[in-house]
Amino acid sequence: MHFLARVFVSLKPAVNDPQGITVLRALQRLGFSGVQGVRVGKYLEVRLEAADRAAAERQVAEMCGKLLANPVIEQSRFEVAEEAPATH
Repeated sequence: MHFLARVFVSLKPAVNDPQGITVLRALQRLGFSGVQGVRVGKYLEVRLEAADRAAAERQVAEMCGKLLANPVIEQSRFEVAEEAPATH
């Protein structure tokens, strides 16, 4: 079966986010005075084959733990959906 995993990686709440602070200040300078905070993260799409959704979820969780997110400073979450195989 073919799956698409949408992976969201962000810094843990206790970790300082200098990139987010820079974006916040820029937005405020552009007149978006209502913006109170910004956290910058990563979004990844991973297409994979697995026997079933549970197997795909296990693989994606392992990917997050080993490469896609740094578990010391980042947190991750993901969604896995079945996808029709690509046709060429």
